[in-house]
Amino acid sequence: MAQRYFPESELIINKDGSCFHLHLKPEQLADKVILVGDPERVNTVADHFDSKECEVSNREFHTITGFYQGKRITCQSHGIGCDNIDIVVNELDTLANIDYKTRTEKTEQRTLTMVRIGTCGGLQPNTPTGSFVASVKSIGFDGLLNYYAGRNNVCDLKLEEAFKQHMQWNPLKGAPYVSIADAQLIDQIAKNDMIRGYTISCGGFYGPQGRVLRADISDPRQNEKIEAFEYEGMKICNFEMESSALAGMSSLLGHRAMTCCMVIANRYAQKMDTEYKNSIDTLIEKVLDRI
Repeated sequence: MAQRYFPESELIINKDGSCFHLHLKPEQLADKVILVGDPERVNTVADHFDSKECEVSNREFHTITGFYQGKRITCQSHGIGCDNIDIVVNELDTLANIDYKTRTEKTEQRTLTMVRIGTCGGLQPNTPTGSFVASVKSIGFDGLLNYYAGRNNVCDLKLEEAFKQHMQWNPLKGAPYVSIADAQLIDQIAKNDMIRGYTISCGGFYGPQGRVLRADISDPRQNEKIEAFEYEGMKICNFEMESSALAGMSSLLGHRAMTCCMVIANRYAQKMDTEYKNSIDTLIEKVLDRI
């Protein structure tokens, strides 16, 4: 079988041999990757490293690769939203699985292990501020995975239908999809001290998450219905903005991925912790020890 060739318009490589957005070179990427939204949080993670190998920044994409207790780890920021996850996961995959010199797919696939450390809004009484939630399955409101062939093969289609029926889903919003985190990675990272549940990845911070400021939302009962939804004994625990794309894209490309978040706002109790940056370090340490 002929190797797939990727032309310049599809695989964009900078003059220095780095990928287009991340400005990262293939040799700078570790097999273990910690993903964070905030570029500054990369420094927080890397402060735990025993040594740093390289550091690269471009726009909201900040990367540090180094060593933690003998493990080579890349910490990569992705900014906010599933559209940025599309960029980050695709470019990390090209660094791992495409030969940048020949622009052809490598014959042996390299599998990345990616854990996103984020923040979220809790939706249940058992997800107070400060608790940690591991996203077993993520319901994507963003529609990203619907643009890729094979999305049905990596999604929970029965859960999708049950959710749409429960919500009386308006098709004008686009079809939600349900991506699945790597089960073994969930066990490895979440162990017995993180809450496991479903997560909704929203296409925005305000209206898509049911927040009402000066613009009213199309379904005033949205969050009430979301909080009440239950499928196979599990409820929707939290809102965030990236886990569905990460799990879905990673599954399509043959990587292992999951998201764990610290709850900084509980929508159910209408509580918010704006000083969360002082306490998320506990979650970072757990992931570094377990990845």
